[in-house]
Amino acid sequence: MSKKKIRVAVIGATGYTGLDLVLLLSKHKKINLKYLCATKNLGKKISYFDKRINSRLPRISSVTKIDWEEVDLVFLSLPNGEAQKIIKKNYSKYKNIKYIDLSADFRIKSKHEYKKNYNLTHKAPRLINKSIYSVSEFAKKNIKKYRIISNPGCYPTSIQIPLIPVIKKNLVKLKNIIIDSKSGYSGAGKNFENKFNHKNLYSSSFAYGIKSHRHIVEIDQELTKHTKRRIEFTFNPHLLPTFRGILTSIYLELKKNSSASKVRAELIKYYRKKYFVKILKLNSNIGSGNVLNTNNCEISVCNSRIKNKIIVFCAIDNLVKGASGQAVQNMNIIYKFPETLGLRWKEFCS
Repeated sequence: MSKKKIRVAVIGATGYTGLDLVLLLSKHKKINLKYLCATKNLGKKISYFDKRINSRLPRISSVTKIDWEEVDLVFLSLPNGEAQKIIKKNYSKYKNIKYIDLSADFRIKSKHEYKKNYNLTHKAPRLINKSIYSVSEFAKKNIKKYRIISNPGCYPTSIQIPLIPVIKKNLVKLKNIIIDSKSGYSGAGKNFENKFNHKNLYSSSFAYGIKSHRHIVEIDQELTKHTKRRIEFTFNPHLLPTFRGILTSIYLELKKNSSASKVRAELIKYYRKKYFVKILKLNSNIGSGNVLNTNNCEISVCNSRIKNKIIVFCAIDNLVKGASGQAVQNMNIIYKFPETLGLRWKEFCS
């Protein structure tokens, strides 16, 4: 492992995801945080927004203040449509810079689907095929060949990790899959109150994105890519009156000669060398409490009262494994650092 530190800029440092990202990077032994950028509150210390973060880090500055010759890696934690503009402007000029984008700008491989899904015209369509989508547990060796890494969405992460190995092993039927995900309201961003008109937002639960949630295209694309099969699923998310965490419930019909025990055994086998994924005992109760503020993913495989059906549960922290933690994990893979560097519980909380 090289002794040289990676020079990093974080653009969008003061949102929920950006702050968790800065916290993780500030404790990472191989990182030199050069720039923390935002559009507001310029000149303020990052600790103003989150007391957990060391106040001796660079103050908040504008993207225009970045000396791109001094940067090796850029994390972009921005609203959809913004990262692509910055990357397009700098991609050809500064050929040594890598980008990890936490928005949806490079997740969807069709510019037409992107426009349909996000109501935005992609400003850098030629760069879409020069990017790689990376759930860290499925990251391939060739991730190092790409300069643009697209970090997955939080819901898709909680769905792909438990589902892809099971489908690839042909253990479940591919029709009538029901996916029910529940997230803390931080998943809707700091403008949460402006996006939803429901009464009692912080004390009630509600479904949203019914039939047309933006992550459906991403989930469909990646399940098809990994399994080479067409999968019929229904997905709907819900927001809960809690700040962070996701619990996803996946209802599956078993194939002949399959069982909940076989599904669990396959997941154990697939993730046996993956530090952050833990498979619980069969029929274990599960919640998001154990994974909050960690990059961990817990999975529970359960029998249902119907003989040939099972429920697979997955719990992650939407801001860590579903965003900032996975971004750091992808960075570790790219630079050949230990995958867990800066992401173990004690390192994160110290």
